[in-house]
Amino acid sequence: MTMAGAALSRRKLLFGAGPCGPRPPWAIPEARFVEYCTSCDACIGACPERVLGRAADGLPRFDPAAGIGECTFCGACVEACGTGALQRTRLPPWGLRATVAGACLAGSGIVCASCREVCPERAIRVPPGGRGAASVDALRCTGCGACVGVCPASAISLAGMEEACA
Repeated sequence: MTMAGAALSRRKLLFGAGPCGPRPPWAIPEARFVEYCTSCDACIGACPERVLGRAADGLPRFDPAAGIGECTFCGACVEACGTGALQRTRLPPWGLRATVAGACLAGSGIVCASCREVCPERAIRVPPGGRGAASVDALRCTGCGACVGVCPASAISLAGMEEACA
């Protein structure tokens, strides 16, 4: 597999088939977002966790594996956005939730709890001693992405938000 193929597979694993992934938190609905966003990168530059990047369509997207942590929902991206493409009036900021795939090491009998260790909301449960896969409490999960980049098996993804560039 080539490096380009590996990157595409990782993106596909994290965000589904589309090339763009989810928009930043508090993004207005996609049709209006595309109309309002000017690709100025103000939101990307304002993100202290560096979890926002440029998508294949040139507009911002959320990529927790690329950053230094997770989305802390600090609102810096919204404050930096001068076009109204991001509006902090929506609660919750998005519908993303973590999901665990069959590649989970704990589900294969290997002791691993890296996702649970970093979850700021304590939304992830891992049975002791590698006796079952991790599970996510969807009511507690904020979709911050802290668990995505630390999973050694790439078994954690975020789902639930409409695909941004379908």
